[in-house]
Order: sequence, then C-alpha cells, then structure tokens
Amino acid sequence: MNTNKVSLKEKVGYGFGDMASSMFWKIFGMYSLFFYTDVFGITAAAAGTMFLVARVWDSVFDLFVGIAADRTKTRWGRYRPYILWFAIPFSVMGVITFFVPDFGATGKLVYAYITYSLMMIVYSLINVPYASLLGVMSPNPQERNILSSYRMSFAFIGSFITFMLLQPLIDGYAKAFSTEGVQVAEKAVETTVSTSPIGWTLGVATIGVLCTILFFLCFKWTRERVEPVNEDEDTSVKQDLKNLFYNIPWWILVGTGLAALLFNAVRDGVAIYYFRDFVHVAYKMPLTGWDMTTIYFLIGQAANLVGVILAPALSAKYGKRRTYMIAMAGAAVLSVVFFFVPNQLSWVLILQTLISLCAGYVLPLLWSMFADIVDYQELKTDRRTSGLIFSSSSMSQKLGWALGAALTGWILFIFKYNPDLAQQSTETIFGERLMISIIPAICCLLAFIGMYFYPLTEKKVKEVTAELEKRRAEKLENQ
Repeated sequence: MNTNKVSLKEKVGYGFGDMASSMFWKIFGMYSLFFYTDVFGITAAAAGTMFLVARVWDSVFDLFVGIAADRTKTRWGRYRPYILWFAIPFSVMGVITFFVPDFGATGKLVYAYITYSLMMIVYSLINVPYASLLGVMSPNPQERNILSSYRMSFAFIGSFITFMLLQPLIDGYAKAFSTEGVQVAEKAVETTVSTSPIGWTLGVATIGVLCTILFFLCFKWTRERVEPVNEDEDTSVKQDLKNLFYNIPWWILVGTGLAALLFNAVRDGVAIYYFRDFVHVAYKMPLTGWDMTTIYFLIGQAANLVGVILAPALSAKYGKRRTYMIAMAGAAVLSVVFFFVPNQLSWVLILQTLISLCAGYVLPLLWSMFADIVDYQELKTDRRTSGLIFSSSSMSQKLGWALGAALTGWILFIFKYNPDLAQQSTETIFGERLMISIIPAICCLLAFIGMYFYPLTEKKVKEVTAELEKRRAEKLENQ
C-alpha cells in the first residue's frame, strides 16, 4: 500500500546511506591526490589522468547499474538490496585502494589504476541504487525534498566525521606501527598529514568499518513505496535510453550538476596544497591533532550543513530553481574575492564559511530535482525509470569529480609542482591560488547559466505530480 508518510526513523536511515558514502567520498575528493603524489609515489599528472580515465569509465557504468536496478525484483524491493549486497565490499575495496604495495614505478601505476577503478565500480553498485531509492520512498515532491535534505545533512555529518578522524587516525597509526616512528608524526606537523603508508591503510580501514555499519542500518530502516503507473516488462533498455535522450530537463540538470560538482572538486582537491604552500600555518590543535587544513575542511562542512538545513525552507519559499541560481551566483562572486585576499588565516576561513554556505544549498536541491525528472519522464512515457535517471545524477557527480581531480593534477604539473621540495615556487603557488578561486568561480557561472534555462518550475512540478496521482488512483480503481 502506497503512503506519502515517511517516519523520522526512516528519514534518518536514509540519511545514514549517504553518510557512509560521503565518509569515503571525501577521502577520494580531498585526500586522494595528496595520497597518490606524496604517499603512493606517482606524479600529479599521472594521478590526474588516472582519475579521469577511471571515473569516466565508471560514469558510463553508472547507467548500466541504474538500468539493472530498475529491473531488479526482490522481496526487499528494487534498490535496497544493493545496499545490503555491497556494504562490505565497499569498505574492503577502500582499504585495498589505500594500500601501498612494494612495487616499482610501473607496477605501482598499474596497481593504482586497477584498485581505484574497482573502488569506483563498487561505489556505483551501492550508490546508484541508494540514490534511486529517493524516487520510490514517497511520491510527494515536498516529502522528497525533505528526504533529500536529510540525505545531504547526514552526508555532511559523515564528511565532518571523516575530517575529524582521518588525520589523527593516520598520524596515530603511523606513530604506533611505522618504522619511521616519531619522525613520521613530526613530519606531519610541517606538511599536513603523515605520509606513512601503514597509517593511511589502517586509517581508511577504521573509517570503512563505520561505513559498513551505516549501510546496514540504511537498508534495515528504509522502505520502497512508489510503484510505476504502468509496469511494462517488455520495454527495452534501448527505449528507456531513447526516452532519456529526448528529456531536455534531464540534459540541463546533468550539465548544471556537472558544473557545480566541478566547482567543489577543484576547490577541495587543491586545498591541502594551498594551505601548506601559501597560507603557511604550521599548527596542530591540542588533543585532536588537527592541522589548519583539517580545520578549514571542518569549517566548510559545518557551513555546508547549515546550507543544507536551510535549503528546504528557502526552496519552499522561493522555488528550487531560483534558490539554486542565487546560491551559485553568491559562490561565484565570493570565489573571485578569494583570489585577491592575502595569505591571512582569518580572511581564508571567513570566505570558506560563506562559500561553503552557498554550496550547501545546492546539493539537496540537485537530488530533489532529479526525483522531479523521474516524475516528468513517467508522465511523458508511462515508464518510471528511477534507477536510470538517478544513475545519470551519479554520472554527473563522478564526471565532475573526475574532471576536477584531473584538472587539479594537470594544473599542478603545468605549474611545476614538485613533492620533493620543501617550498614550492612562486609559479606553483599562483596555480594553486587559481584552482581554489578563479576556476571554481567559472564553474559556478556555468551552473548559474544552465539553471536559468531549466524548464521544470515549481508550478510545472505540481502539475506533473497531480496528474500522476490521478493516474495511480484510476489504476487502483480498475484493479
């Protein structure tokens, strides 16, 4: 029986899923380039190219996962089973990815390509069905907006936990198990985080255990309610893809989401280098062991969370489209200002807070809008392809992070970044400043332009929802 009511426990359970995903995703987005250049031992250009190749392939794979999930039928539903099946492989693969083998340069590069690609595949197998779950937990657009806000709130909480735990865990394990001993921990004060391989492996393993527990709770506490108006088993994959190809709002939202995520990927990927080379604050907070880069990330996540919490109320008042445009415009202006500030910690942290607040509004709106597109597609084609459409949102997310990570690696290489230098050149630091300010501002501008042309206004979404409810009611009467 379909019901629009989603309990608080279920909202929290749904949030746990992205909390787990985000705990690992932040490691990939903010620490992986540093890991591969300064711990694993490959060049920034090689790492950037690997990110692009692995994630572009994985983005295409997302579509196949979405198609498969739409056609999955179990007693648990279509999408929830994947969360159960891949909770443990998700964490195990993360540990293998952040293991440093005793290979030569070529062997390491091959290992990095294989393990990173497999990690992204496992991430797709759990995250695409999880994202699709939003479209079948409730048919009510406002309820889905609230669910999306819960999702993103818990995602940022997960990120916050990662930032709080990862550096102390890595440094602690390095000091306890590394043959370098105390010198490893001392070196971390001068850089950002320990470069001990065993510290990284065990630190990620600890985070992975938490992720697995959260995924199990997400599976246990959520339910699938929304059934398609028409269940046509003979509809081909080719027809579903053709329908999606002609869905104009989908194209616009994918492009807009790609630009917004590229903004985040470039800013986050270069931050660890920017703080070490430009801000020059060698400080670790007592008890926690957090350095200023970690504090910078934590402040950003806290501001993101505030934005996520405020997003439903603001979008209910002004509309999703308008709220999105205002947030991207604000982030663009503030990012340009970021370029011109001096290397003073107070200015950096104030702007980080304001930019992250703007960015926090955007992500829950994106996921909620993809759910609206699922409804729009069903109205037009009589096919509810939640998995396919939400896999496209995951695709844009991964492409954004792939291009962002690749750009970060390539630009560092172009501006002659050398991990063996204690002090980078003026040219390298200028490139790092561009990547944390001007380039993200351009991405925000592109996202703003894309959303300007997005046709699913609040009025249109309400019309689509009303018509689908009418059809479902007629279907029940005829049964």
